[in-house]
Amino acid sequence: MTTSLGGIEIGPREGRRVTLARTTDETEITVTLGLDGAGHTGIGTGIGFFDHLLGSLAHHGLFDLAIHADGDLQVDEHHTVEDVALVLGAAFAEALGDRAGIARFGQSSVPMDESIATAVIDIGGRPYAVIDLPFRSERVGGLPLQLVEHGLEAFTRTAGATLHLSGTGGNDHHLAEAAFKALGRALRVACEIDPRREGVASTKGTLG
Repeated sequence: MTTSLGGIEIGPREGRRVTLARTTDETEITVTLGLDGAGHTGIGTGIGFFDHLLGSLAHHGLFDLAIHADGDLQVDEHHTVEDVALVLGAAFAEALGDRAGIARFGQSSVPMDESIATAVIDIGGRPYAVIDLPFRSERVGGLPLQLVEHGLEAFTRTAGATLHLSGTGGNDHHLAEAAFKALGRALRVACEIDPRREGVASTKGTLG
């Protein structure tokens, strides 16, 4: 095992499939991600609605995703959400390797009943997040909704992604789910290999 950003351990890489782990005094996280999958998932963070959102992202992005998290939920949900997002972002970065040949940019809009969300992403190595999801309540199930934005920002830092994610809706469950579905579909497009692309998708000749 080798060590990367924030004490994240990287296991053997098989094509665009990786396993990463991170252990701190607050959480113990393991993520296995396959970019060229079929949307198979096995997710257990101890926060049911967070599991649901991550499963929606993987299902609609056609990523195979397994996440196991043991966090200090007796304190609150903050450390678990943040650390899962950090390791998941790092898994995308590691699975993409040098990012040569990928489409790099992706965009998707997804409706869910009265709600709609749009995600626009650049997976080219530049971390930045602009999130505009106007939730009406404090939480859905066991997930404090303020942690949605925080988790997405953490994801972009380690993934090396610029994300603009916005939406509207009258039901917080629908809005959050539409947002993660839109993100999954945008990521799917951005991570796909473009057969016409030689090298990286940048006029500079390098990403980041």
